[in-house]
Amino acid sequence: MASIKHFRDLRAWQQCRLVRQRMRLLVKSWPSEEKFRLTDQIIRSSRGPTSHIAEGYGRFHEKDNARFCRIARGSLYETQDHLITACDEGLIEEAVMNEHVEMIEGAIRTVNAYINYLNSISGGNNGMVSDPGVIYGQAEMKMSDPPSAEQPLEADL
Repeated sequence: MASIKHFRDLRAWQQCRLVRQRMRLLVKSWPSEEKFRLTDQIIRSSRGPTSHIAEGYGRFHEKDNARFCRIARGSLYETQDHLITACDEGLIEEAVMNEHVEMIEGAIRTVNAYINYLNSISGGNNGMVSDPGVIYGQAEMKMSDPPSAEQPLEADL
């Protein structure tokens, strides 16, 4: 089992960093009138996940860490919504939107798996987080209907 020495070692943080970098590149070509509108929104929402994962990691307690990871996941979904808006407004083509949404889905899967891992850790490790022995976030996720009050996401339980 590899020991995590810094939040930068977490695959969830690394994938969210890639999302942030790709969003920054994407919006560079958008019109200037969007600078303080959608461009600003997508930049902010794509910066949130790495910040929240880092902050959660700094708490050194699994429950706090998982809570911040759930906030990071929410920011990833927000970024997806901004991409859909950008497509609807004609700022990007649907194929570009789909490519970026798919990349974000991969980050969401990894964050969900990391949350599940954190929730499974017992209290006997002095609050230190280590990387799981199995690779997390690699399984394909099938798209389904959005969660509802009757059928919440497993990670939300």
